[in-house]
Amino acid sequence: MAFPQPKPEPPQLPQHLLKTIDCKQGAVRAVRFNVDGNYLMSCGSDKSLKLWSVGRGTLLKTYSGHGYEVLDADSSYDNSQLCSCSSDKTVILWDVASGQVTRKLRGHAGKVNCVQFNEEATVILSGSIDGTVRCWDTRSRKNEPIQVLDEARDSISSLKVSQHELLTGSVDGRVRRYDLRMGQLHVDFISSPITCVCFSQDGQCTLSSSLDSTVRLLDKSTGEMLGEYTGHKMKGYKLDCCLSSKDTHVLSCSEDGHVYCWDLVEGSLSLKLPVGKAVVQSLSFHPTETRLLTAMEGRVQVWGVQPEEAEEDIQAS
Repeated sequence: MAFPQPKPEPPQLPQHLLKTIDCKQGAVRAVRFNVDGNYLMSCGSDKSLKLWSVGRGTLLKTYSGHGYEVLDADSSYDNSQLCSCSSDKTVILWDVASGQVTRKLRGHAGKVNCVQFNEEATVILSGSIDGTVRCWDTRSRKNEPIQVLDEARDSISSLKVSQHELLTGSVDGRVRRYDLRMGQLHVDFISSPITCVCFSQDGQCTLSSSLDSTVRLLDKSTGEMLGEYTGHKMKGYKLDCCLSSKDTHVLSCSEDGHVYCWDLVEGSLSLKLPVGKAVVQSLSFHPTETRLLTAMEGRVQVWGVQPEEAEEDIQAS
């Protein structure tokens, strides 16, 4: 006699506040998980970049070298290097262990909004208010970028790199996808300034948020709109959006103090997470687990599926 299969559990969402970290670095402009999700980086308006243990919430190191507020950061695949960008027009490559500046990359004509390593951490890509993306070779001693992509007509607000593809979002309302191997450029026009872009985990779709308070899911190869997600408020700030680690949900920051979380397929609002009374500046989803980082004013919040005590019991068992 065959028993019916048990119903699959609905995907859990990170709705319990596990800890709040007071970063003491002015306003936190961006918060990012590292590659394996054990550490987090917070970018401060006090010109500092800080590295924290997610589990303990303890400060591991402070990286000082920028001349103005830090706007974005990324960690290399082996956690040995960090890169960060700032309103001071520079990109800095850091040695994680020593906290020293390895390279300071100058060339952008204005503040640098976003930065990311490629998968091997041989190249840093940076996007700036000057409308260009610059690609820097981390191993070369040359100070010029190896490539400059200047197709955008306005500020580059966000970029993501995945294998041989680069996705950029610009204030000119366009999502551009560069196939670096084929030398091709694909452009999707969204009528409103783009604040954040990302690839889905399966690499089939792109997600973009824009200042018309809408997050859009597009089919990567055809540009067809697969989903629109609304309800949050995004009118005047450059805020993050992302997908959950298994592509089940779409998440976005909001100016009303919440993180909105929609079911990817149905488009319905699954969770409205109350973070606080101010703008949720930034968020980052754990690469493999159901954990979420949010940044508001000078603090970073770590969210999980269960309250902290239950999480510790699970790990202990």
